[in-house]
Amino acid sequence: MIATRTVLSPVVVGGGLAGGAAALRLAQQGHAPLLLERQADAHDKVCGEFLSVEASRHLAALGVDVAALGGAPIRAVRLCVGARTVEAPLPFAATGLTRRTLDAALLEAARRAGAAVAQAALVRRVEPSGGEARAILDTGATHRAPLLLATGKHDVAGLPRDPRGTVHDLVGFKQYWRATPALRRQLDGVVAVVAFPGGYAGVQLVEGERVNGCLLLARARLQELGGRWDGVQAMLAEEPALRWMEEAEPLLARPLAISNVPYGYLAPAAPDDGIFRLGDQGAVIPSFCGDGMSIALHSGRLAAEVLNAGGDAARFQRAFRRDVARQVRLAMAVQRLARTRWGPLALVAGFGALPGALSALARLTRVPPRALARVGA
Repeated sequence: MIATRTVLSPVVVGGGLAGGAAALRLAQQGHAPLLLERQADAHDKVCGEFLSVEASRHLAALGVDVAALGGAPIRAVRLCVGARTVEAPLPFAATGLTRRTLDAALLEAARRAGAAVAQAALVRRVEPSGGEARAILDTGATHRAPLLLATGKHDVAGLPRDPRGTVHDLVGFKQYWRATPALRRQLDGVVAVVAFPGGYAGVQLVEGERVNGCLLLARARLQELGGRWDGVQAMLAEEPALRWMEEAEPLLARPLAISNVPYGYLAPAAPDDGIFRLGDQGAVIPSFCGDGMSIALHSGRLAAEVLNAGGDAARFQRAFRRDVARQVRLAMAVQRLARTRWGPLALVAGFGALPGALSALARLTRVPPRALARVGA
């Protein structure tokens, strides 16, 4: 008698962009994935919410209509250092769209396609085991299956990312403000990146007449500002490009915050534990380049394609790393330059002298066309 092996349905841990895209694509391929998301509902996240053309192509290929979600169009990037500003057209069309809206749309599409989506399902620990793994929930329930880890910036017990060689001393904040008519005119069609001592902020319009403001600040600088948001906000309001914050109405009772994110992290090309590491669990690109959402979607679709073809996690990780490693390293080099004393001024002067350089940087930090073609985007 020939022994047969039971094929287990894939388990996706995390219901953000990477996990949602993976579950949706697997369901479209005829699998019956189980997605485990720790939050009960889609929610706001510390994220720039910049949806590049590559991200929109991934979503269109998955059957998600970005235009129907009401995002704000973005056509240019503006770099501000003190009173100096340089602006350049983006080499693609982009959209400002909140993670709350986009995550909810992806999960709903995955459900309709046949994926089982369990929310308020907290995975306490993952135990690798060859080509499969065990996901252990806080209830004690256990799922053994090919496992796709898509928990974003949050690590699961037993599977920490290695921070060596990365920048991980930054604290992230996120706030929404009501977009007044004057503020809409100021930010119409633009994502503004504002550099200041110790960090930088990204500001843009999103759907619902709101402004998304995200910033990263060195922990040492945060301590100099008293370790509190009011000190940070007072510092931001002194920046010429952000003086509108003094009068703008915040829409969150308190800003969201996150720390210890290993920017520049790349998962090993050939892991030996059989876990597919998606999104920020596989690669963490500096947020100013605006391709984190695209990379997350790409990783989810790529993992589904590899798994559907009978490939293992090592094959996926090699392909994913090949697709994004150059972009992550380039973005890290720019981030390290920006953190030097004169780096921001050097960047704005260089981009001002060579207007095409800013557009070129935006293009060079994207997922390349050959990688998009491989997953049908």
